[in-house]
Amino acid sequence: MTGGEIIIEETGERFIQLPTDGSILRAALRAGIGFPYECSSGGCGSCRFRPISGEFVDLAENPGGLSERDKRKGVRLACQSSAIGDVSISVSTRREFVPKHSFARFEANLTQVRDLTSDMREFTFQGPTAAMFIPGQYALIEGPEGMTRCYSMSNLPNNGGEWHFIIKRVAGGHFSNWLFGLEVGESVTIDGPIGLAHVSETSQRDVICIAGGSGLAPIISIARALASEQDTERLIHVFYGGRTPADICGEDYLSGFACWGERLRFHSVVSDEEAAKAAGWSGEIGFVHNSVISRFGDRVRDHEIYFAGPPPMATALQTALMIEMKVPFEQIHFDRFF
Repeated sequence: MTGGEIIIEETGERFIQLPTDGSILRAALRAGIGFPYECSSGGCGSCRFRPISGEFVDLAENPGGLSERDKRKGVRLACQSSAIGDVSISVSTRREFVPKHSFARFEANLTQVRDLTSDMREFTFQGPTAAMFIPGQYALIEGPEGMTRCYSMSNLPNNGGEWHFIIKRVAGGHFSNWLFGLEVGESVTIDGPIGLAHVSETSQRDVICIAGGSGLAPIISIARALASEQDTERLIHVFYGGRTPADICGEDYLSGFACWGERLRFHSVVSDEEAAKAAGWSGEIGFVHNSVISRFGDRVRDHEIYFAGPPPMATALQTALMIEMKVPFEQIHFDRFF
């Protein structure tokens, strides 16, 4: 059985990993430890640590966040490692990683589903207590055989305990197909909230939000939070890119706000020119990152920017924004889920 006491060598901080925690990272965050992380799924490598003593077990083979050099040096990922008994580790904890809301594990009942496109659906779950998170954060949903996946919330924090997730069904994807097979009334285990690419609580810049695929979820949550602000004139531009017109959705989540069409604006972009013409699409055609740069040019540097979507889109945006347009890194917010 996994679990035990974990001691951080640098600070002397101690916390307990229970068998239900699943990983060292989740146990640390549950204990309020400022353990560095980003994706929490093995891809980014932010939660690297060095074992000092004790035994560990791998939760996944060859996680992408570890380089060959890391492996030779015995470095591990906290999100993909579990302790076997008491252990000690070396890692630099930081205050900014301390969870701002309690990181909790709870059962939630599926109360509603809503199809957005042929392969994207919004799931509404009812938890036992208030749903407290920062717009843009995500949670881990536990599935069969101990699998977990990260999904961002699309709603706003609420006292009613509702957690909304927009999820894309992946062809051949075991986890997403299991989720799409759930019936209203069934329950899942949720662990959250987690995530650092959330809405800034200090910036007053105009905002550009960019999404593709199920990356719509955190972007809608962030845009909703910003649209709910009172006594502000800052603009919110939401860009959503899809391959075909049938893949475009999300506008109806925002069109009911009083600031719609004034300081809140929605831009749809379709990348498949043939599909767009066949469907009689009259909107913009191209890639969403090009649409953003074309519309704002050098003024893009004056904005707070949030984006979420598939890896090719995220990579193109990083290149366009950071390298080509030289947008200050601290103004760009995204999670690396790959």
